[in-house]
Amino acid sequence: MSTRPATSPPTAVPPTAAHQTAVHQTAAHPSATRPTGTHPGNPHPGDAGRPALVIVGAGPRGTGLLERMAANASELYAGSGLDIHLVDPYPPGGGRIWRAEQSPLLWMNSEAQDVTMFTDETVDMAGPVLAGPTLHEWAALDGHAFADRRRQGAYLRWVYERTVAALPPDITVHHHPCRALRIGGAHDGRQLVWLEGHARPLGADLVVLALGHLDAEPDSEQTELAAYARAHDLVHLPPDFTADSDLAALRPGEPVLVRGFGLAFVDLMVLLTEGRGGRYEGETYLPSGREPVLYVGSRRGVPYHSKIGYTWTGERPPLPRFFGPDQVGELLARPGGFDFRRDVWPLVEKELGFAHYHRLFTAHPERTRIAWTDFEEKYGTGDGAEIQALVASGVPDPADRLDLAALDRPLDRVRHTSYEDLQTGLRAYITSDLTRRHDPSHSADSAVFLGLLSVYGQLVRLGDIGPWWHGFFSFLASGPPGPRLRQMRALSRAGILRFLGAGMTVTAAEGVFRAAGATVPGATVEARALVEARLPHPTVERTRDTLLRELYAEGAAATPEGLLAVDPADGRVLDRSGVPRPRRFALGPHTDARGSGAFTRPRTGGPAFRQNDATARAALVFLRDLARRPAG
Repeated sequence: MSTRPATSPPTAVPPTAAHQTAVHQTAAHPSATRPTGTHPGNPHPGDAGRPALVIVGAGPRGTGLLERMAANASELYAGSGLDIHLVDPYPPGGGRIWRAEQSPLLWMNSEAQDVTMFTDETVDMAGPVLAGPTLHEWAALDGHAFADRRRQGAYLRWVYERTVAALPPDITVHHHPCRALRIGGAHDGRQLVWLEGHARPLGADLVVLALGHLDAEPDSEQTELAAYARAHDLVHLPPDFTADSDLAALRPGEPVLVRGFGLAFVDLMVLLTEGRGGRYEGETYLPSGREPVLYVGSRRGVPYHSKIGYTWTGERPPLPRFFGPDQVGELLARPGGFDFRRDVWPLVEKELGFAHYHRLFTAHPERTRIAWTDFEEKYGTGDGAEIQALVASGVPDPADRLDLAALDRPLDRVRHTSYEDLQTGLRAYITSDLTRRHDPSHSADSAVFLGLLSVYGQLVRLGDIGPWWHGFFSFLASGPPGPRLRQMRALSRAGILRFLGAGMTVTAAEGVFRAAGATVPGATVEARALVEARLPHPTVERTRDTLLRELYAEGAAATPEGLLAVDPADGRVLDRSGVPRPRRFALGPHTDARGSGAFTRPRTGGPAFRQNDATARAALVFLRDLARRPAG
């Protein structure tokens, strides 16, 4: 196999001779905006007599599945030939989110050392481990650097090309740079995938939906706000991927209400400040004069917690401890099902507390009053009030105690008499968060982060647990890099960014949008522009993806939250009677087996790797057995 060294510049890997034809057939460097496939008359090149697999979505999840196909092919699939069709209007590897055509000002949200597309021995899977470089090893970056998204896209493209080169010579990959519109075919018969711009469908023995994040039709509130904006000549930008939003209508110097304080807001902030010519000198922001004034609020009223800015040292907490496979199995076996708050959350809370106090007692024993062995024993058998009493007696400083409710809603009991006081208070909050998240004396916070990853790996086995957990996880564990919070603070001092506080509400009346909140009672801010700074939430009924919407209309099962229901064992799509469709699989955030983030940290047993491996192996076994059936 021909690969380039991990530290060489981020250029595409030349295909091996065995795969030269396949890469030429797939248009290895297609335009991200090309509207139709490379074979307008016949969208399915290759031998029509060979088995065929269609993967809809060629971004990180589709690429990860392909990597697992390559890893398992020598064991499970040899000699029968296979055509793999990747359907995606964007280039394979990066897909839409990590494409090259976006601002270089937009960063990844993870340190380069925490991003990998390759498995290791911590992953609980049946397939083989195939080692590969992390982003920082591949790109020769400082491990603590936050690479821009275009660099990550180049890494993903390299992973894709390396994976194609690793496939057996009789497996050919074809990329169709267009959209898949719908799937047809009998329950246990050959599938048909219709492509945008093509009269003839792709024939497939199996189809895998690796769709990634999707656009959604507006809900009732967004529909009403959009209609009001049209009627009163206002600007309303609905939930969207910020890099794809048209921000030109947000005019310099004018107030803009922004609802949402997560990662979509960070992108918006960057594009409307540095993206319009402003710059930073140390802790000072120098405006270009082209910036609007951003009034931002949300339910919590604060930005997501900063990424932790120090390196872990010493012993890791032994996880899982109180929420592992046994507890998940017991929950799944309950005849009446389970309730997240009643049955799951107490286990999660105890697991996160264990991670926190294990680190505090073992790494910072001078801040505790009793021996860890005594604390651990009582913690293990205790519950509720018993644990609270144990913590109060064993951990003297309240700042060293884990209070998940207070972390989740930091402004619940905070009130200010004016917006000016709120600005000062929020800048102090940001400063405190930055200080703590970059101070290794508070490394119990890092242990909680590891606990969150462990918990997420178990929760994906439970299916749809509702939206609250995902927001809580993102707020604590998936916040912005520290430099972004420092930029927020500088923009606040410059008057470009204004905080609205918690419990933000938006109304449309008297020809304007009006925002209010709980942190400054009775105060309001008016503006002629409103931006919903969050990703859309595409349920199977409201997604703009016609393939997924029609799949649901034809009988695919969905969860109460509107996620596509899949078999947790291998990702097969379930029908409404709970029966898996043998020839249809789905992976990713549109399913109830979604993972904890876009990418996996090395040596954390990433559930996405486990899911990709299980789906790849199931697909290869099915296709192998199909190829061995006697003709006729």
